[in-house]
Amino acid sequence: MDVPTLWRAALLQLVAVTLLSIALALALPHDFFVDWGWIAGPAAWLLCAAFTGRVLSLPLTPALIGAALAGLPSILAVVFGVHWAGAALAVGLFALWCARLRAEDEATTPA
Repeated sequence: MDVPTLWRAALLQLVAVTLLSIALALALPHDFFVDWGWIAGPAAWLLCAAFTGRVLSLPLTPALIGAALAGLPSILAVVFGVHWAGAALAVGLFALWCARLRAEDEATTPA
């Protein structure tokens, strides 16, 4: 696991999700999220993950797979009414995934 990548991925994803969430909350009415949050949330999460992966020069498809897997536990958080706790957990899991991706990439890249 590449620890610097873990921290950079966590920070980037956290900032990206926060900024996009604020922008969407300001731009769209609450009813939009009631009706369409089930698709808008995951789409925004994947968009932020693509941004994070791009900034960290990670392969896009594995980064998005990791984001999707990291987001699955947050479904339970939404069901139990603690959406943002689920998002924080997902950020941590995604950062771990990115750190593993970087370590695998470095292990397979010839010196």
